[in-house]
Amino acid sequence: MSTLNTLFQTITQSTQGLTLAELLTQHPEVARRTAQRWISQLIAEQRIVAIGQGRARRYYAASAPLSTLPNLSDAFPSYIPLSADSTDILAYINQSVEARKPVGYQQDFLDSYQPNKTWYLPESLRRQLRKMGDTGQSQLPAGTYGRAMLDRLLIDLSWASSHLEGNTYSRLDTRRLIEHGTVAEGKAVLETQMILNHKAAIELLVDNADSVAFNRYTLLNLHSSLSENLLPNPADEGRVRQHIVEIGQSAFRPLAIPSQINVMLDSVLTKASQISDPFEQSFFVMVHLPYLQPFADINKRTSRLAANLPLIRANLCPLTFVDVPEQAYHRAILGVYELTRIELLRDVYVWAYERSTQEYLAIKQDLMEPDPIRLAYRQLIKQTVRDIVTQPEKDALTVIQQTVALSVNDSDRDNVQALIIEELRRLHEGVLARYGLRPSEFYHWQSVQHSKRVVINTSFSRK
Repeated sequence: MSTLNTLFQTITQSTQGLTLAELLTQHPEVARRTAQRWISQLIAEQRIVAIGQGRARRYYAASAPLSTLPNLSDAFPSYIPLSADSTDILAYINQSVEARKPVGYQQDFLDSYQPNKTWYLPESLRRQLRKMGDTGQSQLPAGTYGRAMLDRLLIDLSWASSHLEGNTYSRLDTRRLIEHGTVAEGKAVLETQMILNHKAAIELLVDNADSVAFNRYTLLNLHSSLSENLLPNPADEGRVRQHIVEIGQSAFRPLAIPSQINVMLDSVLTKASQISDPFEQSFFVMVHLPYLQPFADINKRTSRLAANLPLIRANLCPLTFVDVPEQAYHRAILGVYELTRIELLRDVYVWAYERSTQEYLAIKQDLMEPDPIRLAYRQLIKQTVRDIVTQPEKDALTVIQQTVALSVNDSDRDNVQALIIEELRRLHEGVLARYGLRPSEFYHWQSVQHSKRVVINTSFSRK
């Protein structure tokens, strides 16, 4: 017959710790309430320790070596509310990888999804998300809100998404890098590159909000922007992988045959493009792009930015992932990988989106209205900057004056000329993608200007 002491002995004999469910399996004659009472007593007597929350809570002998105990900082944060289904997923994922069943890609997971018939996000939840993310600009051209918030979005999303990959740049460091091109001291070159790549990819989405869509062109170029100079083989940038990949600390084995990967990628993109609701569309790609692992690396980063595409197009608040704990996001993704279950990721998604909207709607009142002249002529301004840099032999002010004379209303000419010159004066490596420029073109232009001893000033003032 089981007693408090036999229950204690069972716990001490386990090196991986035991959940309440696992204890009851080994002691079926013990009532759940009795087991809970004994566990509480053992904790109070400091004979065992409890780590984790809810059903995932595991019990260890207090005398167990510290090396056998999980890192408390790695525990799933208790402040993210979880459904019962999510708790079950977490209990499974919290087991050691050796205890979890190896599993491969399940095509039925995608095949069973029917756009606008199958819903990962129930209608009530979609309404809740739309209410949270409403900016009051749904009737304006696609990307209007994203462009107005671009400076803030570049910092927040670049930092938060990179942080989920272990990047150690602080938010302030990220701001200095993006706004001024200042590299943080003591940081690895790859960390800096990761931030700058996020910036370029976000600009790609926002600047082309009226034309980007869930197709190969958009996705491959998004991946190319995010992966520049980060992959061992540069040929893998913006291309579907041609080799096997493995996922660390996971029992999931992705598809290995390139032809199958290509077929499934086309299916993912086709279904994504058919989804009518922006939030369902956003969450769908957060589920299925990492699950497919179409690229050699940088799949999750690509999915996080792709998840913002429908939100940017619909002028909804973006999903920045600010304050999302790495351990929460990664466990949620593992639930998709190994169980093809979306509930835990859904709970993280909803919590993360609420955090994003609270911050963005709070700062909305403090922001100035976007410059209407800058918005009206943004493509002309960017193209003129590009023309000047790629044709360094030409006089910059002459190019500006000629361009403006041909394409700008008389009343706006002085202001547009001033804006172009302003862009040129603050041009640096961290903003080149915005103008479609390569670093080599920028450095060559700089050297030519220095050799001519040209200083770009303006006699034009904004009116």
